Amino acid sequence: MRKKIKKPVENHQTAAWANVEQLKGEARVPIPATLEVDNAREWIEQNEK
Repeated sequence: MRKKIKKPVENHQTAAWANVEQLKGEARVPIPATLEVDNAREWIEQNEK
């Protein structure tokens, strides 16, 4: 019996890497835009336990 997954656990649209500014090096590592990094940092600071 398989479980039906209705909604994903995380929202990838709000992830810091969702708005990639550039790709770095041969491995093409995504570098997020500065605004996205700041938003992620702010979210972490607000949601600390």
